[in-house]
Amino acid sequence: MSAGKQKIQIARRQLGLDDDAYYAILARVAGVKSSKDLTPSQISRVLIELERLGFKPKPAKKTSRAAPKPAPDRSAQVSKIEAFLAEANRPWSYADAMALRMFKVERVEWCDADQLRRLIAALTYDAKRHERPTK
Repeated sequence: MSAGKQKIQIARRQLGLDDDAYYAILARVAGVKSSKDLTPSQISRVLIELERLGFKPKPAKKTSRAAPKPAPDRSAQVSKIEAFLAEANRPWSYADAMALRMFKVERVEWCDADQLRRLIAALTYDAKRHERPTK
């Protein structure tokens, strides 16, 4: 089932349409008897009609990546970085972007111990600048 057809089914449930009302909308808007016969342009027309009737599509959820799983010798440093990020209410992608900018390394877990130390120093500097705790 295509994403558009899935949205139509979600809208149908959200609006509480019974079968007769749903099939009447399909026939009136797209001239078909079943959603399996819809073309992409007809799908968009049906979705516009369902939105007119009160369907409110929800935006996709933003997903944040999980904390990295570093080697045991760098675990304490990564935990410190995680604490700074949590204190500043920033995602892991912020630290990844810092690592990329500072060291040309795409992810924090790929940094070596010296790079992690320098990343912690940069986050400490940022915390002091914004008057957040540094310990």
